[in-house]
Amino acid sequence: MALELTDSNFEVEALNSDKPVMVDFWAEWCGPCRMVGPIVEEVANEYADKAVVGKLNVDNNPGVAQKYGIRSIPTILFFKNGEIVDRQVGAVPKAALVKKLEAHM
Repeated sequence: MALELTDSNFEVEALNSDKPVMVDFWAEWCGPCRMVGPIVEEVANEYADKAVVGKLNVDNNPGVAQKYGIRSIPTILFFKNGEIVDRQVGAVPKAALVKKLEAHM
């Protein structure tokens, strides 16, 4: 299951992780986000011991979304050692997300 990230836990859970991190920036009203959501959950389950996979609701947590300039959702950011190493804007197939995540393992 994907980790629920918030403005208050983002630094500890995502930026301070010693594993690669994939964060799905989404909102309930976003149609493409609802398409990507189940894919993100699958990746979270399959990579539970190798990576941190989280979801951040941009409506409830505007601070982190603003910090990273999230203007379109879904946007998926990939972090390693607290730094953004890749990004994906828009809905894509699972294989595309897995390829980006694995590139940073």
